[in-house]
Formats: sequence, C-alpha cells, structure tokens
Amino acid sequence: MEQSPQIGDRITDKSSPPDDGTVRNWIGPKASEHWAELRSWIEVYYPGVFAPEWLYGGRKRGWSLRYKKTRAFCTFLPEYRRLSVVVVLGGAEREKFEERRHAWRSQLVKLYDEAKTYPDGRFLTVAVSSAADRHELTELLIMKRPPRSRG
Repeated sequence: MEQSPQIGDRITDKSSPPDDGTVRNWIGPKASEHWAELRSWIEVYYPGVFAPEWLYGGRKRGWSLRYKKTRAFCTFLPEYRRLSVVVVLGGAEREKFEERRHAWRSQLVKLYDEAKTYPDGRFLTVAVSSAADRHELTELLIMKRPPRSRG
C-alpha cells in the first residue's frame, strides 16, 4: 500500500520531469503562486541569462529546477504543499551577506548561521510561504548576482 504524501515530500517519479500542472497540483495553490511569481521575476530581471533545467536527484531528493549560467543562481524545490529555493553563497556572497546582516530578517540570519559551509559555498534552503519570504529571497538573489540595468 502506497503512503500518502507528507508535507515536504518531493516529486520522485523519474520517468520524466514534471510539467507545470504536476508542479501546481503537488505544491498547492499558495506555493504555486510563489513559484510563478519567482519564475516571472527571474525572467524580467535576468532576461535570456538562464535556461532553467530540471534535475533528478534520486528517490530521496526527487526533481528540482535549477537556474544556472556558469555558476548556480538558485534551485527551486517543488515539495508537497510547499516551495523551497536553494541559494548557494560563495565566499564573496557570504561577505556581502555579513555586511548586510542587520538588514535581513531574523529567520534568514538563523538559516544562514545554521547552514554548513562546503568548499563550493554555504547552501541556504529558503522556504517561501509569503510575499515577505519571496521579497527577501529576491533581495538575496540580487545580492548574489545584480541584474543588468534594464534601460
């Protein structure tokens, strides 16, 4: 008997990457709105820079949608009834984060402080469940890679 999905479970059917409808049904209406807003924001602020790519991380990690040029920008994790986004901060980005440490919300600073630092950076998995979360995530992404001026 198959167990019903738990909050945070990933899409693990490896036969093909999930389509928009599958993602929407899996993450739910609220998370879906954040998913669409963030994807649209990336297209507006970084036009033609990234080609989002679906990656399959195995049965435990499932599918994720990565935005990358030469280095990873961010990775969307469609989880059951929620959305998380992974942002890797390298050395220069960690310095910038520390300079603005007082400006970030306490939840993000706690996440940053608790994240393990690996040779390729500090991996932050940011849960996005409100407009404030989304705004802070976009600020983090702008800090990581400033967009080209749009005009």
